[in-house]
Amino acid sequence: MASLFRPKTLVALGAATALALTTAACGGDDSSSGDSAAKNFSFLAINENTTIAKTLTSLSQKECATENTAQPLEIKKQAQASLDQQLQLLGGQGALPQLFTAANAPSLTKQLAGNGSVLDAASVSQGVQPAATSVIKSLYDDKQLVLPTELNIEGIWYNKKLLADNGITVPATWDDLVAAFAKLQAAGVQPISQAGKGGDGWGVTRWVGNYLLRSQGPDALKKVADGSAKLTDPQYVAAADAIADLGRKGYFGKSPTSIDYATALNTFETGKAAFIYMGSWALSDFNDPGKNKIGADNVGFLKFPTVAGGSGTADQMPANVGTAVAIAKKSYEKDPKTQAWVKCIVANYGTVALRDSSQITGFAADAGVQVPALTKQIQDEIAGVQTSVLWFEAYFSAKATTVSQNSGGQLAGGQLTGEKFMQTVTSNLG
Repeated sequence: MASLFRPKTLVALGAATALALTTAACGGDDSSSGDSAAKNFSFLAINENTTIAKTLTSLSQKECATENTAQPLEIKKQAQASLDQQLQLLGGQGALPQLFTAANAPSLTKQLAGNGSVLDAASVSQGVQPAATSVIKSLYDDKQLVLPTELNIEGIWYNKKLLADNGITVPATWDDLVAAFAKLQAAGVQPISQAGKGGDGWGVTRWVGNYLLRSQGPDALKKVADGSAKLTDPQYVAAADAIADLGRKGYFGKSPTSIDYATALNTFETGKAAFIYMGSWALSDFNDPGKNKIGADNVGFLKFPTVAGGSGTADQMPANVGTAVAIAKKSYEKDPKTQAWVKCIVANYGTVALRDSSQITGFAADAGVQVPALTKQIQDEIAGVQTSVLWFEAYFSAKATTVSQNSGGQLAGGQLTGEKFMQTVTSNLG
């Protein structure tokens, strides 16, 4: 995929007080300190994501060449694991670069904004798609603190041929989906491919979160965050129990705790399983004939279905903005050259990322860019999203996120009850 930022890497890493602050990879410069305009337009990237730097470089050579002549692009790199500590350090020194990869922990970006270090980008966000705006505001207390260099929707992908061969129509409800699993299992076909090894268990916890959002409504997880509900409430436990039941029946395969992300994706792409929960970041894999042996034309996309009696609807789409970027407030406000660069990025990033990297972003893109049919289908899905919902661990602490995702495989393997899973996560929410 174009970016390493699967949802599992979006988990809040917290303030990282247990780790020493690092000064490697990016020291202070004149990009945000002092009174004079910065010589360069500096961007702090992460090593694990090459797409943003590639796209910015392309912009500097073409669409934003004028801005680059006035203020040349400078890219510095940081390991993702130490990004939050580095941002804390640079923020404290007043030395944040003009543009930087937003913190892993949304709470840190909010903290930096609170002390005047991060720009509320609402004034420069014309052209950001409504689905991306919805996600960003959900994460940042109704503020537009980041720009969406990705826009991923999530859902259940399926093998069209396997369903057709087994006389299964595309499920419209949860009950339909479970019936399809049973029919496939009886025919000797693994119903679901999902990773459950260590932190890759986020793929399983997505099933829990989405069932919960369909049964209890789009604000179900926010209610847990604000204290008006608990994961251990009976109606919440019921969601985890529904997924535990799939595990007990073997629908996730024989040993999900031994399956990592790459193996789960490969299992689906080689036709050995009928369904997989995944985000649109996997489009580059699905469109790659070297990886996807079943063919892109054979891949279908299903919104997570409705649950009988539930208050959530299938058009409430799970979404995230992947590797977002933030703007240093002081640099932007004092420097017309930086303002010109940012405006050029907002106007052109979506088109260039799609053209050069097949990356769907939260920015509007030129309709003339040619993309594969499956990508076009997902673009249309994204364009129609008006209400987005967050993933299961979005409001969790770093510790609870780790515990939840590490427990996902056990849930998928039938080794944990829904009640025990929710109790375990709850005990680490503090």
